[in-house]
Amino acid sequence: MISIMGRNKVRKGLILLFWLAVWQGVSLWMDRPILLVGPLETAAALVRMAAEGDFWRAVFSSLARIGCGFGLAFLAGLILGTAACLRPFLEELLAPVVAGMKAIPVASFVILALIWAGADRLTLVVSFLVVFPMIYLNTLAGLRAADPALLEMCRVFRVKWPARAWHIYRPALAPYLLSASQVALGMSWKSGVAAEVIGTPDYSIGEQLYMAKIYFTTDELLAWTAVVIALSFLFEKVIFALLKKGMEVRP
Repeated sequence: MISIMGRNKVRKGLILLFWLAVWQGVSLWMDRPILLVGPLETAAALVRMAAEGDFWRAVFSSLARIGCGFGLAFLAGLILGTAACLRPFLEELLAPVVAGMKAIPVASFVILALIWAGADRLTLVVSFLVVFPMIYLNTLAGLRAADPALLEMCRVFRVKWPARAWHIYRPALAPYLLSASQVALGMSWKSGVAAEVIGTPDYSIGEQLYMAKIYFTTDELLAWTAVVIALSFLFEKVIFALLKKGMEVRP
C-alpha cells in the first residue's frame, strides 16, 4: 500500500510533468526560439554547457562568493545582534545603518558596491548587505524572547553566563534564527546573481546570463536560470539543515 508521503511525491511529480508539458506546448505553439524554447531544448543546452570546464568554474566561483557573503553576514549579524541585546546603546547606534540596509534597493547596493569593492568582490558585498539585517534583527528579537522567569531563576541561583546562554537564550533564539536564515539563504542567491549580471565578474553565473542575453541564446539563458534555481535550492537545504542540527545539539 502506497504511503501518504509516497502519494504526495507522486502528485508533486505529476504536477511538475504537467507544467513541463505546458511549457513545451507553448514553445511549440509560438515557434520562435529567440523568445522561448521548451524544456527539451533547455536540457540539451544544459548538457552541452556542462561538458565545458568554464561551466563548472562559473558555478563554483559564484557558489564561493555567495557562500562567503552569507557566512560573513550570518556571523556578523549573530555577534552584533547579541552585543546590541546586551548593550542597548549599541542597538541605537546601529539602528540607522540597519534601517538603511533594509530600505536601500538592491540595485543601489550593486552600483555602490561595484564602485567601492570592484567586480570581483561585488557578489560577496551585496550578499552580505542583503543578509545582515535579517540575521541581526532576528537575533535581537530571539534573545529578547527568552523567558523572564527563567532568567530571574538564573540570577537567583547565580547561574553562569555560558550555561545561561546555552540553556535559556539558545532555545529562545533558535526559531527566530532558523526562520531568518531560510529567507536569507534564498535572498543571498537572488541578490548575488543579480549583482553578477550587473558587474559581470569573470567566471560567474551572472556573466554567463549576461552573455546569453547579448547573443540571444535563449536556451542557454533558461539553462543557466535552471542552474541558479537548483543551486539556490541545494544551498538552502544544506545550510538550513546544518543550522537546524546545530541548534538541536544537546550538551
